[in-house]
Amino acid sequence: MGEPLLELRSATVDYRTSNGLVPAVRGVDLRIDAGQTVGLAGESGCGKSTLAMSVLRLLPRNAVLGGEVLLGGENVTDMTWGRLRAVRWAEASVVFQGAMHALNPVLRVGDQIAEPIRLHGKGSDVERRVGELLEQVGLPARRAKAYPHELSGGQRQRVMIAMALACSPGLIIADEPTTALDVMVQAQVLDLLKHLVDELDIGLLMISHDLSVLASTCQRLAVMYAGRIVEQGPAVEVLRNPAHPYTKALAAAFPTIGDASSRLAPRGLAGDPPDPSDLPSGCPFHPRCPSAMPECSGTDVLLRPVAEARTSACLLEVHL
Repeated sequence: MGEPLLELRSATVDYRTSNGLVPAVRGVDLRIDAGQTVGLAGESGCGKSTLAMSVLRLLPRNAVLGGEVLLGGENVTDMTWGRLRAVRWAEASVVFQGAMHALNPVLRVGDQIAEPIRLHGKGSDVERRVGELLEQVGLPARRAKAYPHELSGGQRQRVMIAMALACSPGLIIADEPTTALDVMVQAQVLDLLKHLVDELDIGLLMISHDLSVLASTCQRLAVMYAGRIVEQGPAVEVLRNPAHPYTKALAAAFPTIGDASSRLAPRGLAGDPPDPSDLPSGCPFHPRCPSAMPECSGTDVLLRPVAEARTSACLLEVHL
C-alpha cells in the first residue's frame, strides 16, 4: 500500500472561548487513498465538518489544530500560509455545503470556476478549460455565462463540483453535497461523484448525516460522535450490521424501502448530543445509549477491532 492522499493521526481541533478551550475534534485517525471514497457520518454538532475543514485549515481564527494532518505526506499544521495557498485547490479542494451560499451571486459561474485556474497557473486557455469542466459534470459549456440564481439547485451543485476539479486535485472533500436537493437530483449528484472518483482516480471524503447515502456511495464509512470516531469499516457492512449503538440508531432513523414495518418502527434517540464544553464522563454516548452499562460512565472507550477491517468504541461484546 502506497502513501495515502490524506492521513489523520490523533487529529484534534479546539476552539478558544472566554471559558477556555472547547474540544470539537478529539484524537481522530483516518486514511484516504487514491481512488477511494470515505464517508463521514454523524449528527449536527458531532465535529464532522470541523474535521473536514481542518484538512485545509479552513477554520476560524479561534481554532487550535493539533495532531498530524498529512496531505500527501506533508503536515498541514506546519505549512506556511504561502504553502497552504499553493495546496488549496491544487492538491485538495472542497465542495461546500449549500452552493447558493458558497457561490458569489454577482459573478458569472464561469468566472468563478476560472479564478482558481488563473491563481494557480493551471492553463493558458482558461475559457476552454472552464467549458470542459462544465461538460465533465454534465452541464453545457454555454452555462458558464449564467449567474448562480439562473441555475437550479442541482446545476449549482454541479458548478461547485466543477470548481473543485478546476486544478486537478488528488483529494476532494464534499461537505453535505446533496443538502436541500430533491431525491432525483441527489441521486444524479451522487452518481456524478462516484463516476469522477473512478475516472480520475481521486480520493473523496464525503460528509453526511445519512448513512444510506454514504453506504451507496462510499467504500469505507466512519461514524462520529462527540468529536470522535466511534465506528469504522466497509460502508455496506457498517450500515447492514452496525457494531456501535449510536450507529444502530443512525441506521434505524431511515425506513427501509420495501419494508412497510420499518416505517412504523420507533426512531430517534432521547436527549441531544452532548455539549462539547461539558462532556459526560466515560463514554460520551452513555447518557443516550439504550444498551448502557454501569461501567460505561467510568470508562473512556477507544476504537478496538470487532471484526476484519472493523473497529468500534464500545464495551459491548459484538458478534459480527
